[in-house]
Amino acid sequence: MSNMSDLLIHVSRRAMACEFEVRFPAERYRQGTEAALEALDLVESLEAEISYFQPGSQISRINALAADGPVEVSPPLFALLRLAMSLYEETEGAYDITSTPLWETWGFARRAGAIPSDAQLAEARARVGGHLVELDRERRTIRFRRSGVRINLGSIGKGHALDVCGQRLTDLGMADFVFHGGQSSVLARGFHLPETPDESPSPSRHWEIGIRDPRQPGRRLGIVRLHDRGLGTSSGQFQSFRHRGRRYGHILDPRSGWPAEGMLATTVVAPTAALADALSTAFYVMGASRSLDYCRTHPEIGAVLITCQDAGSGRVEVHTAGFRQDEVVINES
Repeated sequence: MSNMSDLLIHVSRRAMACEFEVRFPAERYRQGTEAALEALDLVESLEAEISYFQPGSQISRINALAADGPVEVSPPLFALLRLAMSLYEETEGAYDITSTPLWETWGFARRAGAIPSDAQLAEARARVGGHLVELDRERRTIRFRRSGVRINLGSIGKGHALDVCGQRLTDLGMADFVFHGGQSSVLARGFHLPETPDESPSPSRHWEIGIRDPRQPGRRLGIVRLHDRGLGTSSGQFQSFRHRGRRYGHILDPRSGWPAEGMLATTVVAPTAALADALSTAFYVMGASRSLDYCRTHPEIGAVLITCQDAGSGRVEVHTAGFRQDEVVINES
């Protein structure tokens, strides 16, 4: 039976082509709705800065001018670009914010997927790669080393927005909330359930985030219990096309130019939502073995990796790393 401390207020707004939603305990934050609305106001202004699609954004300005010379950017955006480029290096190119030409060549930008010709793929690949991007930390500028290069922060932007907006909620005095960006990006702070005098800290008080079964979108494969961390999920199952019986997903390996294979879905938990977002994409491209290796050398990162065990039967394998006891629960299937 629920009491008032269990009840959550939900406040949401549409932005970045998805629904952003804040949930918080009603009893603990009587003025929480006003704080949530103020935080959600920030999402629109952030989208106007980092959107690939808005002509007046900083990203559009960079893409228009950076091949001709250095372009100065704001401190928050420069920090985000540095994170993206450091992940490009760490993942040996599996994470790459310059891969939009490939996405367009495969037809995913038009939602009309088609296999490109060798010449089309070669032309797109010539404009892709973090080595084509130069960041100047002293001057806080970005420059492209050849024309035709473009950056797109779609794989990290929602997480970044959650981090910024979550900090605003914290500044306004809210310590317990969960902030969703389109369900695939999450930031959790504090606890869902309040502490009781006889209870020691336990994952059972944490925010529970469902892990979708990539084979059946309406079914949960398990849960992650989240506390003071971000979560990102990537899956190629829901944006894809078939050609001669083979499915091609929209998450591309920027190193080969072809859709990544082997993974069905990746969920990553990290200190920030931006990092979780980016690594969920990187792990999808890297595959289970290399992703698990990454987690072993980065103990602050947790991952749930879903791979296809048997294409004929539809059975999956679930690999987990970086979680403490009871932080992740996988249903038997």
